[in-house]
Amino acid sequence: MLEDNNLATFHLHLLTKIIDVQKFPFTKLVIEKNVSEEEYQEIFSILEDMDLEYKEQKDEGLLDYSSHLVRFAGLLNEKLDPTETIYALRKEGHFPNLLEEFIRIIKKDGL
Repeated sequence: MLEDNNLATFHLHLLTKIIDVQKFPFTKLVIEKNVSEEEYQEIFSILEDMDLEYKEQKDEGLLDYSSHLVRFAGLLNEKLDPTETIYALRKEGHFPNLLEEFIRIIKKDGL
């Protein structure tokens, strides 16, 4: 089993050298930080819920989403840095409106 794991790790290392990881920064983070499949799914589940809530509240006229950013940072797996993760997810095109809002807050507040 350990030999299979080492082989998979080696192959993954080789793949990251030939794939343009600049286009997939979140995927690179997931690999580098050893995020499990369950943890990966949890991140997207959190984001899906927050994106739905963001859209509803945006339609209702809410203007400040700082508390959403704080909540996301608190719910995010401790293996990942919130700011780095937000920029990486946006670059891959996930939840563009929500993540753009988070980035606007980060830039405004200097986080």
